[in-house]
Amino acid sequence: MANKIKYGIKNVYYAVATLAANNSATYDTPVALPGAVSLTLDPEGDNSVFYADNIAYYATYSNNGYSGSLELALIPDAFRKDVLGEIEDSKDVLVEEQGAQSVHFALIFQFEGDEKATRHVMYNCVASRPSTNGNTKEASIEPQTETINLTVTSVYNASLDKDIVKARTSDTTDSTTYSGWFTSVYTPTA
Repeated sequence: MANKIKYGIKNVYYAVATLAANNSATYDTPVALPGAVSLTLDPEGDNSVFYADNIAYYATYSNNGYSGSLELALIPDAFRKDVLGEIEDSKDVLVEEQGAQSVHFALIFQFEGDEKATRHVMYNCVASRPSTNGNTKEASIEPQTETINLTVTSVYNASLDKDIVKARTSDTTDSTTYSGWFTSVYTPTA
């Protein structure tokens, strides 16, 4: 049976990507990003309308991926090193290097559903450095979160001979694919 609703993000993972000259990608083993609070990804692209015969004769919308943010309870040190390029000195202090560039990665996550969780993968993400902020403790402790901005674009998939942006499970996804979703980055096949 299909989901009627979705709620709650969990099981967020990242997998560092290595991009080839043809924009295809290979991925490291996914690593957990615990403490997901929210994920917002808005579609990027422009619409184009061609007018003829006094009507909108042809319309199209380009898919330029997504942009948005991932809010976490706390960004793990592993993500800071693996993706954001922070380095660790001899005294285990994380150092942000001025010239460091975010590496490409796949973002894997799931949204809960009334019947079954829907699992997603965004194939080619880059992340911004998070803001540094905090508030004083008042009568009770209120956790402060950290947010990274994301840009999601496509990678080339040779099996489909297409540029792909994301994939998600459906209510009929086979059990092997579904259960292995977080062990490696799912790659579509023709």
